Amino acid sequence: MKDNIVLTKSYLFAVRVVNLYKYLTEQKREFVLSKQLLRSGTAVGALLKEAEHAQSRADFLNKINIALKEANETEYWLKLLTDTHYLTQEEYENIQADCREVCRLLISIVKTLKAIDK
Repeated sequence: MKDNIVLTKSYLFAVRVVNLYKYLTEQKREFVLSKQLLRSGTAVGALLKEAEHAQSRADFLNKINIALKEANETEYWLKLLTDTHYLTQEEYENIQADCREVCRLLISIVKTLKAIDK
């Protein structure tokens, strides 16, 4: 069976988010923004895992759309953490690239499903 690339990439992204959360809380002593980042960044993969057993195509599309919203929210928290100097520009660009890749994959899935349904 072929690997699910979006599920794999979202899982690896979630691992990065968890490690970033640990860094922010332990090294930077930042607890509020990092908690928001943790929630949204790990929700993406969890929603994709849920989508594997969706009850219908509409349920599947809904879960993918919510995962995309969570990925977009994660981008917001990453930018905010950077602009408030908890992350360096280099740290931001590194993890942001992974976040954008997950977003692009999710956008592609949504577009494809909507095109099929027309």
